[in-house]
Amino acid sequence: MKAETKKRRIFDIIQIGFDEDLESRLFDIILMLMILVNLFIAFFSTFDGSEPYMGVLGIVELITVIAFGVEYGLRIWTAEYLYPDISRGKAIFRYMMSFNGLIDLLSFFPYFLPVFFPAGVVAFRMFRVVRIFRLFRINAYYDALNVIGEVIHSKKDQILSSIFIILVLMMASSLFMYSLEHGAQPEVFRNAFSGFWWAVSTLLTVGYGDIYPITIPGRIFGIVITFLGVGMVAIPTGILSAGFVEQYTKLKSLDDYSIETELRFVRLKIEENHPWVGRKVRELSLPPGLLIAVIQRKGEVVVPRGETAILQGDQIIVGAEGYQGDAGIKLKEMILKEHHPWAGQKIKDLDISRQTLILMVRRDGQLLMPGGDLKLRTGDMVLLYTKKTYRDMQTVEV
Repeated sequence: MKAETKKRRIFDIIQIGFDEDLESRLFDIILMLMILVNLFIAFFSTFDGSEPYMGVLGIVELITVIAFGVEYGLRIWTAEYLYPDISRGKAIFRYMMSFNGLIDLLSFFPYFLPVFFPAGVVAFRMFRVVRIFRLFRINAYYDALNVIGEVIHSKKDQILSSIFIILVLMMASSLFMYSLEHGAQPEVFRNAFSGFWWAVSTLLTVGYGDIYPITIPGRIFGIVITFLGVGMVAIPTGILSAGFVEQYTKLKSLDDYSIETELRFVRLKIEENHPWVGRKVRELSLPPGLLIAVIQRKGEVVVPRGETAILQGDQIIVGAEGYQGDAGIKLKEMILKEHHPWAGQKIKDLDISRQTLILMVRRDGQLLMPGGDLKLRTGDMVLLYTKKTYRDMQTVEV
């Protein structure tokens, strides 16, 4: 179980971390720095004056590549946590075949191929370009950059429709221009593909100038296609612009027109002979205002549905709305030290009934309900509500 906990912790670290998880955030920062350093080496090595530095840069590149390989191995090792609904073998295969998995593999694996295939060293160097796609991981760390992916995903149908219209117009234009210009300049418009190249550069408003019409009908048709190209390119641009406006308007609405309600959570561990063992969630009688948020079971998170059965060893996270009264409630926390007058006495025997109310007792990491026959011990932490001041008490704000 301890090994399973460590494995789960490693998975949490190599995933995108929260601000509170310093180890995971540190891993993210180091990973981003290695990606940027690796890309810098790939670009800098193309300059003529880079030869004196290639020895040191080569060692740095080897270190980053080995680090990428270790990261890839850890992601395969913890793949079952990334896809908890399928078996371990299928989870590993799904990660390896995913976009991130392929990019992670190609970012380090081609580096070692020349060792086994020296003849293909030039071809394998081309795979270094793939490392630039690891920058997409940086995109996942920032919400502002994630908006781009959300907009493209939400508008994918409209974008595909506009691209389809542009492709149809390009093919029609290429065939039409080939018919008009082939007779006048057969060496330029040799076939329909030559016309397609002209249509692409014209409709996308690039205009390289390497191929252009010289006949009067061809130039007139070229003017028409140029005007159409401006309109065609503006269609996906308008779709994306509208998507950005909708997305930011939605985010602003969530901030301006929502009320944040603070929830408090407690953890309940279901021990042997607990009355909830074997019962379904829908059969539990929880007081109004309480809800079961999640169930932790053997290192996994289970969503509590009505038919979910409670098992021994489960840790149940129960949530409740935080107190929002006008006046704050101040509770007191007191640890019973050696020779404390309460130590060794039952709660019902304490002369505190009119001044103090004991709410909870914490003993050896467990929470105990303060029944009258509960005998207090040295080291107990007692949580109580009182108007009286006792020695060694700490105030707890609710």
